[in-house]
Amino acid sequence: KKSAKEPEAPVLYDDPPDRLTSKNSHQASLRITSWNVDGLRAWVKKKGLEWVREEAPDVLCLQETKCAEKSLPAEITDMPEFPHKYWAGSEEKEGYSGVAMLCKTEPLNVTYGIGMEEHDKEGRVITAEFPSFFLVTAYVPNSGRGLVRLAYRQTWDADFRSYLSGLEQRKPLVLCGDLNVAHEEIDLRNPKTNRKNAGFTAEERQGFGELLKEGFVDSFRYLYPEQAHAYTFWTYMMNSRAKNVGWRLDYFVLSKSLLPNLCDSKIRNTAMGSDHCPITLLL
Repeated sequence: KKSAKEPEAPVLYDDPPDRLTSKNSHQASLRITSWNVDGLRAWVKKKGLEWVREEAPDVLCLQETKCAEKSLPAEITDMPEFPHKYWAGSEEKEGYSGVAMLCKTEPLNVTYGIGMEEHDKEGRVITAEFPSFFLVTAYVPNSGRGLVRLAYRQTWDADFRSYLSGLEQRKPLVLCGDLNVAHEEIDLRNPKTNRKNAGFTAEERQGFGELLKEGFVDSFRYLYPEQAHAYTFWTYMMNSRAKNVGWRLDYFVLSKSLLPNLCDSKIRNTAMGSDHCPITLLL
């Protein structure tokens, strides 16, 4: 009689020590953190802000805040660490989507959306202009169960790409956030069974590839080309996080001209409080 199959021990990812110097000997002087918080009010209650204070980023970008500006908890609106705070929410559905950007230093200019009405009602993009670069945080539309929004997502991908390219003609750019795609097979635990699921369709992967062809770089994959098992999202079901059955959906994408300043791109996979973990860029 065959013995019951032993469950495989999960392969976990160990976030290595931060690299504070770039390959060109540039010392990191900017720390940007991005986190899909899956509901800001719940995340605050789960002590998300305590982790943020320890990480101490210069800019904190949040996605899927699911919170109208009038309902924001005082714990975040009163944060003295970030005197400059910007919020975008869904116009039509309160408690849906939403992004935020909290800055230590005031940006030169801040805009909301990508300048196209069909895309700008859901509170998905904030752009801040700083002296030497643009910072864009985005919560890219999910293609949905049964891929009901895949056609819309393809339109979004093309329009968002042209928006980013237009910005980049003026200044180098950092894009961060939940881009809702695992680009290659190495970016999710179960590629074979997810080819027809939102986040790993050929169309979404191609959309991300087109963005890279425009001259942008996936910072984590640039620094760690062979690193498997490095994920930023785990469904709450089936104990996925403990087993590290995840997806890498959260990114820092940079203009190539910023690569000489790239020190590290971190996946902070031990930080709890959401079904995504935070990521941090050191420039």
